[in-house]
Amino acid sequence: MEKQKIAVLGPGSWGTALSQVLNDNGHEVRIWGNLEDQIDEINDKHTNTRYFKDIVLDEKIKGYKDLAATLEGVDAVLFVVPTKVTRLVAKQVAAVLRHKVVVMHASKGLEPDTHERLSTILEEEIPEKLRSEIVVVSGPSHAEETIVRDITLISAASKDLKAAKYVQNLFSNHYFRLYTNNDVIGVETAGALKNIIAVGAGALHGLGYGDNAKAAIIARGLTEITRLGVAMGANPLTYSGLSGVGDLIVTGTSVHSRNWRAGDQLGRGENLEDVERNMGMVIEGISTTKAAYELSQELGVYMPITQAIYSVIYQGASIDEAIKGIMSGEFRQENEWS
Repeated sequence: MEKQKIAVLGPGSWGTALSQVLNDNGHEVRIWGNLEDQIDEINDKHTNTRYFKDIVLDEKIKGYKDLAATLEGVDAVLFVVPTKVTRLVAKQVAAVLRHKVVVMHASKGLEPDTHERLSTILEEEIPEKLRSEIVVVSGPSHAEETIVRDITLISAASKDLKAAKYVQNLFSNHYFRLYTNNDVIGVETAGALKNIIAVGAGALHGLGYGDNAKAAIIARGLTEITRLGVAMGANPLTYSGLSGVGDLIVTGTSVHSRNWRAGDQLGRGENLEDVERNMGMVIEGISTTKAAYELSQELGVYMPITQAIYSVIYQGASIDEAIKGIMSGEFRQENEWS
């Protein structure tokens, strides 16, 4: 693939790791952010110590503070910003973008209040004449492992297979491999909803439960993620792939996962405000729990684990009460879908 110019919007852990992948593939990478000290550090020291203390970035990766300059002449734009600001950043991009680009996003969540998927937000805010069909980059991936070039396999999902293949070729190399997928709804809902289950899995660990409980919440969590996704129009087979069960396993079992760590701390008795303040990064599973719970009520989808986590985070229930509620619920057949 010929050298491409890529704007990466969001110098967080995942944005930084993906920037390195793109740079390794010979592309020109521009990281845009609104924290001046962080961008100066990337340019002057070639580090991003807020997220990676021991990693030195290639000096060819450049940090940008001005969005219009970042986007000038680029071939593709990758959004890696928190869910709650995706719409705002998309509006800013639309205001200064002067040519058509491939638009990708690698964030995972549902917009608070509207419950919209991120590709829908980007479609709404960036005029069609300025962008491709949106490509979702999602799957089982910890930034802490990708940044050291550990083997990583994820998905590139788009309604346009040509755009998905472009992104597949853009990122793929000897340690980072993408598979194309046309089920945007499935890939996005899987990536968003698994964060809820990861919070729950972490809470069980914090309470001292073992592998049996871990397996139970992952397996039953995947079932209710699939229920809601299918109700929204997804292909159920997507949830047995990389962006489904793959991402759920990596997020629901690892200390690298901020959602798992948040749940673990809640399970150990810490309050939510302290957990969020001490994390230093956005915990997408917290806001996604509210969005998913409200969606499940709206669509009539049975999601007992999500409801239990919602009751703890937003209704003041104790985690023990929430677990007892699940364990004493009505008996059901395992493959029920309603």
